[in-house]
Amino acid sequence: MSQAAQHTVVADAPRLDQYLAGLLTSESRSHVQRLITQGHVRLNDGPARPGSRLRAGDHLSWELPPPAPSRLEPESMDLRILYEDDDLIVIDKPAGLVVHPGPGHPTGTLVHGLLGRGPGWSTIGGTERPGIVHRLDRDTSGLMVVARNDEAHRELARQLQRRLMTRRYRAIVVGEVADPAARIDAPIARDRKNRQRMAVVAGGREAVTEFRRLALAGGHSLLDVTLGTGRTHQIRVHLAFIKHPVLGDPVYGRRSPLIGRPALHAQALTLRHPRTGASMTWESPPPEDFELAWSSLSQRKMR
Repeated sequence: MSQAAQHTVVADAPRLDQYLAGLLTSESRSHVQRLITQGHVRLNDGPARPGSRLRAGDHLSWELPPPAPSRLEPESMDLRILYEDDDLIVIDKPAGLVVHPGPGHPTGTLVHGLLGRGPGWSTIGGTERPGIVHRLDRDTSGLMVVARNDEAHRELARQLQRRLMTRRYRAIVVGEVADPAARIDAPIARDRKNRQRMAVVAGGREAVTEFRRLALAGGHSLLDVTLGTGRTHQIRVHLAFIKHPVLGDPVYGRRSPLIGRPALHAQALTLRHPRTGASMTWESPPPEDFELAWSSLSQRKMR
């Protein structure tokens, strides 16, 4: 059954989604945003938007609908599982695998493969994204955590939001990065000139990326990258912003004969188990195409 509630705003707030997420502490902010955009939240008895400004005395009402049954068909898929228990599963995703259904990808996604392992996935992400706490781009390889139940999902989402979950990536970028280490703090939003891309945009959502330079070879750099936030295409956008696009990135850089995708790999994941609180870390070495690209660059340097 659905759950309905009402609330009177006690103080001015710049965004409805942020304010409501503070009230619905058991729901992720992305879920709250979906509730608003799907019309389940009313502001002063009228329609609301996630970015609606609030004034003290405004009246909010909302309804939490029951999860809709999934229309997705389970698919048998050979997934590389690094860890699994009743609360979460850690997957080493191959490049080329889309995480959840979307335009042009109605089948064959990671979500279909998860459903092929049986029921028992969190519902907070909606019926099209069962279990999905965070995502990787289709052509990014590496580690992802998936939630088995709503309680685990909420806790993992909280760790992401409060930057308690550490995600480290290995990247090959074009050009020799001068700084041995740096922090990129630049807001990201949809590119105003091309809605298919993201860009550094004044007034966009906060985005923080840190990196260490590991090696130089053949006019390229090998970086260890840590995400402070998790915006769409964040690493690719930030590295292109500092004029060092990821090798092989056709959107923010250019294609490369050395690798058929962006040379980006999610190599390490650290989190606290949502039930026990124990710190857990998993690592995944870069796949063969990544290693071959770097090896080729290293040989160039030696000639």
